[in-house]
Amino acid sequence: MLPSLEEVAKKRRMLNLTQKQLARLAGVSQSLIAKLESRKIDPSYTKVRAIFDALERMEIKTEVRAEEVLHAKVVGVQKNDSVSKAVRLMTDHGYSQLPVFDGEHAIGSISEKTMLSQVLAGKDLTEVSTLPVGDIMDEAFPQVGEDAPLPLISSLLQVYPAVLISKKGKVVGIVTKADLLKMLL
Repeated sequence: MLPSLEEVAKKRRMLNLTQKQLARLAGVSQSLIAKLESRKIDPSYTKVRAIFDALERMEIKTEVRAEEVLHAKVVGVQKNDSVSKAVRLMTDHGYSQLPVFDGEHAIGSISEKTMLSQVLAGKDLTEVSTLPVGDIMDEAFPQVGEDAPLPLISSLLQVYPAVLISKKGKVVGIVTKADLLKMLL
């Protein structure tokens, strides 16, 4: 099902296209675009489909991808590392959560909240600091490919604190909410 015809002008302006540029991309006349946007004609399905296809191609070209916003240096811990090592890394790098690895494979995550919940459960601080991260870790952050679109990453970040970016099964970066906020600067 095609979007409403009112979307043509909105999408064209959002993509900074002139009517002439859109017409060229869609293989239609500029006057057709002008008449369609001013609602002076009821164009054929074929023409409207061509216009929306051209707009979609332009959206895909201009869409921000994971590889453009990721942090290539992923700071993480191994499942057998101590909680105190995770705390030290978080403090040194200013992070509130880290991915947990078993070799090169992400198998979990560890956060300040997870560690504090151990203390709140009555465990001794010394005991918690010596535990292997794998004993208290949470589920792993979701992974997407480096060509994943920004809207997908944004929706994942509404549920998870971070998203791992992978290439051919290997983690090559990480994106957090803070990374997306930096894009607003």
